[in-house]
Amino acid sequence: MSELVTGEAVALELRPARLPSRALAVLLDLVAAVAVYVAVTIALVAATASLDEAAQTAISIALFVLVLVGGPILVETLSHGRSLGKMACGLRVVRDDGGPIRFRHALVRGLIAVIEILMTFGVVACIASLVSARGRRLGDVFAGTLVVRERVPAGQAGFVPPPPPWLSGRFSGLDLSAVPDGLWLAVRQYLTRMGQLDPQVAWSMAGRLAADLADRTGAPVPLGVPPAAYLAAVLQERQVREARRAFGHAQAGSGGPVAGAGGTAGSPGGYVPPVYPATAVVPDVRPVVHPVAGAGGEQASPPQDGPGGRPSTGFAPPA
Repeated sequence: MSELVTGEAVALELRPARLPSRALAVLLDLVAAVAVYVAVTIALVAATASLDEAAQTAISIALFVLVLVGGPILVETLSHGRSLGKMACGLRVVRDDGGPIRFRHALVRGLIAVIEILMTFGVVACIASLVSARGRRLGDVFAGTLVVRERVPAGQAGFVPPPPPWLSGRFSGLDLSAVPDGLWLAVRQYLTRMGQLDPQVAWSMAGRLAADLADRTGAPVPLGVPPAAYLAAVLQERQVREARRAFGHAQAGSGGPVAGAGGTAGSPGGYVPPVYPATAVVPDVRPVVHPVAGAGGEQASPPQDGPGGRPSTGFAPPA
């Protein structure tokens, strides 16, 4: 199990695929590729019997490159990281931040696989996976990808809650190109685990992540928007853009639910904030507005107790 450790020493786990399941997926992919290669070779030999030996050799080399190298690259690109073997084993190739891979990621993985899998019979890939903390082979390291388990028990699946309805579509104009993959991963993992954290720790982490995200986008956090709600809204906007790029159109509107790390969709009723324990008593009832370091703006303080001693969610829309 790989972990990302935050500044508050809170471990947020990932679900990388283990070496045996990855090896089985690669074996199934190779069997399918070799079967296609043999079938196409037989057909070409019959069709090019009248050509000279040099032409037949050139066609054989081109066929090898197209089927055994270009084939896996094409399949991973079109299936967004799910080859035949990975689908059978419940695996998927994703970017380091959990997003879908693109052609350049599949290209780097496919080219390096020629050396570490085909030419060395998988020895280099196995050694690299055993040495890596997250089980990555050299192709994953250079491509910035990770093979993760898609099929996990429902109770263990991460859940990224959707933002409040009053924030839907508010950040559609943000420039997200400067946000690194590591920050997106930290935001995604925080949102899936914030309900399990101490309220003060959760609020501090959300404020720091929101400040970092605002610095990267060049726009301050809107006044009165809680940091966790801001993170959820910006992450949802990014997922909508990824869906447009991957599928040609938005799979979810700016106000729809956001899928979590385990593929579970959020409740359409709005943001589901963490449940704060009844023992957490904060003396002041009113939210205090204070600046966030590095964000260039201001946002509300941690949620306070509401009337009657009931814990306040802190996600009420600004006046």
